[in-house]
Amino acid sequence: MRRSTLAIMCLGTLLRTGLAVPVTMAIDGDNATVSFGQWKTDPPLDRFPNASPRLSNNHQLIPNTVTIKAGGSVNFIIGGFHNPIVYDDGTQPEDINVNTPTPPTTTRGPNPFPTVALIDDPTNRIYRGLDPSLQPLDLSGAFGQDRVEVVWFLKPGLYLVICGIRGHFVNDGMFGFVNVLPNDARQ
Repeated sequence: MRRSTLAIMCLGTLLRTGLAVPVTMAIDGDNATVSFGQWKTDPPLDRFPNASPRLSNNHQLIPNTVTIKAGGSVNFIIGGFHNPIVYDDGTQPEDINVNTPTPPTTTRGPNPFPTVALIDDPTNRIYRGLDPSLQPLDLSGAFGQDRVEVVWFLKPGLYLVICGIRGHFVNDGMFGFVNVLPNDARQ
């Protein structure tokens, strides 16, 4: 607890002084939270009543790397049109085959937005989240794109997490890592 309080105080000092904040965060427990895309506030954004303008989204994982203990989980808080995919220990971004995309499986009538290619590389893939093309992009749906997907990591290793939207991964570099330590590891 003392180390967590100290870390928060240091983070607050860095923010107040304007120094760069590292994008890696160590977690003292069994869980971590990653913001998987974020809604921008500049220019101002009004999503009321249920608007989700794709161009008003920041395509990043924040923090970029989290550390948990084996048997812990990561809460991916998804803001916007994103598809979390986790690859097994040792997989690197350059290992992902982005040239065999799967078209979205939208079944909601005419879609006013262009279709988006989804990455479909099963090599070393251990988790693929919900198909975002089934999430409404406009006012037509009963639920929005924002959601939480919780992923459990049983074994130690360094796991690659990407956004399965091809353009987000290829053009925006939307990926990060989950570092899973053995249960007996001390941080």
